[in-house]
Amino acid sequence: MKLSYYPETDSLYIELRAGPGTETREVTDGLNVDLNAEGEVVGFDIDHASRRLDLTTLEAVALPLKATTIA
Repeated sequence: MKLSYYPETDSLYIELRAGPGTETREVTDGLNVDLNAEGEVVGFDIDHASRRLDLTTLEAVALPLKATTIA
C-alpha cells in the first residue's frame, strides 16, 4: 500500500496494488476508485483531502509489515 499526497491539487491517492487502473468510478463527490482490467480495486483518489481528512497523523495498527519507508 502506498499513500501519495499532491499539494498542488490537494489530493490524496491511496494505492492498494501496483499496476495500472483501466477504469475510474466516482463513488461520491470527490472520491474516485480506480479498477484494473479484472475489476479489482487499484486505488482511491480523494479530492480536497486536507479539508476532508487529518493529514497530520498516520497510524497503522497490527499490519503484517515487511518494510516501512518514509520519504
